[in-house]
Amino acid sequence: MSVGGNGPLTGSRNLATARDIGDLRRDCGAAPCWPQNKKVTHMSLPHQRTLPLPQLRGMIGQHVGTSKWFDITQPLIDEFARTTQDEQFIHTDPERAANTPFGSTIAHGFLTLSYLAAMSYDAVPVAQDTAMGVNYGFDRVRFLSPVPAGARIRGQFTLDRMQETPQQVTSHHSVTVEIENSDKPALAAIWITRGYFA
Repeated sequence: MSVGGNGPLTGSRNLATARDIGDLRRDCGAAPCWPQNKKVTHMSLPHQRTLPLPQLRGMIGQHVGTSKWFDITQPLIDEFARTTQDEQFIHTDPERAANTPFGSTIAHGFLTLSYLAAMSYDAVPVAQDTAMGVNYGFDRVRFLSPVPAGARIRGQFTLDRMQETPQQVTSHHSVTVEIENSDKPALAAIWITRGYFA
């Protein structure tokens, strides 16, 4: 069942390969992709809020959560740079970055984007009996303003639409990541996630 949109998603392959969740390489657009011989029997998502599915369905088109503020420190940026092997000086060298139009080091756009998971755990309700979740993808991502080292960011989430089967629910959220004391957001995105029921 598709709620709040114009129809089901087209299929997507190779959503995940983790052995502990079984084989998810089946087309998940039209058919259930929860393995028939696999079942997760406990709630494992760290979201702060769970709601009955009908109540969640009633929130389509509404703002559903604002996350807490997250500190984007220089050590965090440095660690992300090392992990992703993107150590461009605008992220890691405060002295050189001070002479750029940014005026300081800035966070990687993908670092800011990666905080959507933590923000959603803090702010976005999920359906009761959801055992696990995966990223399905993005319909749109735009990095609108740099995040300087030392800034704080938070997420604003609106539930746009849902697709449901007995085994899973796919949710589309419009997301804006705000920078504290800035009129312009860091990014705007349409984020698609999928939850699997226990």
